[in-house]
Amino acid sequence: MILRCRKIDFAYERGQPVLENFNHDFSKGITVLKGYSGSGKTTLLKILAGYLSIKSGDIQSPTRNKIGSRQYLRRDVGYMFQGINLLPLLSIERNLHLSAEIAMIPGKEWKPRMETLLSALGLQELRRRRADSLSGGQAQRAALARTLMKHSPIILLDEPTSGLDDGNTRIIHQYIAQNFAERICIISTHDQRLFDLAHEIIDFDHPLPR
Repeated sequence: MILRCRKIDFAYERGQPVLENFNHDFSKGITVLKGYSGSGKTTLLKILAGYLSIKSGDIQSPTRNKIGSRQYLRRDVGYMFQGINLLPLLSIERNLHLSAEIAMIPGKEWKPRMETLLSALGLQELRRRRADSLSGGQAQRAALARTLMKHSPIILLDEPTSGLDDGNTRIIHQYIAQNFAERICIISTHDQRLFDLAHEIIDFDHPLPR
């Protein structure tokens, strides 16, 4: 299972190139993208998610669905934004339910998956709390749970532990370590507490050879 990038070029409108001739095969396991702010880590994640269109090059999904297509976005990729991005007036439980509905996952699949995620991420007692009443760490864990409701083969996490204390980071770290070895998981992060998770690290301060 490989997410393959070939000769990817990308620049924002009237801006300097962010990615030039980027080539890489992302295989099963955890890849960490590290580097300074503005180096292209988040841009690459959004390209792989299908949220940004490349100027040139080619990306091949392991599912063979076209990057950015409805089917790809619905089932193939889970994306955790750097901002929490939960619906603030809804409970954790309802946020997770909506994620499953959008992906058109039947109840017999999403209901047990939700229970597993709530338990693993320490959210059982908070399940009926509105998102806007959660602490930063609780909201970050809930956002991760929502991202994982689809059980996608590709998981993209943008700064999943940004600003979190060691306790909340430990919960997220443990879940990633135990559950993503058989999926393609790509994490953009400055957080050195996550580096030991990586099967591979791409340093955007020292880009891969072209």
